[in-house]
Amino acid sequence: MNTTSTTSTKSTTASTVPSSKVEGTNVYNPRGDKLGSIDDLVIDKRSGQVRYAALEFGGFLGMGTDLYPLPWDQLKYDTQKDGYVVNIDKSTLEGAPRYPKLAEPEYTDEYGRQVYDYYGSRWQ
Repeated sequence: MNTTSTTSTKSTTASTVPSSKVEGTNVYNPRGDKLGSIDDLVIDKRSGQVRYAALEFGGFLGMGTDLYPLPWDQLKYDTQKDGYVVNIDKSTLEGAPRYPKLAEPEYTDEYGRQVYDYYGSRWQ
């Protein structure tokens, strides 16, 4: 039995997924262009809801890479791509809020509103 395909199938059909399976998952735009991959998830401590997926975009072989916090509600899982699709393009990301991989921002409500406003999402 090939455990790799079994694991992959389970992750694409279940309605829940552990964060360890989300991290490293590719993110695409609707045209199918790979934008990057998810580096981390940011969870609201009070509500328990995922607020952001930190998208790793840019750089070369992980060096000089910035992280782009994307509102979680912007990402839709696509079983055909085995990855997430977000309705943005590379030029939108180039002007988006971001931070160096080793300099995580303080995720205050003000910061969250700025990120959500940039992508046209409603801050909760």
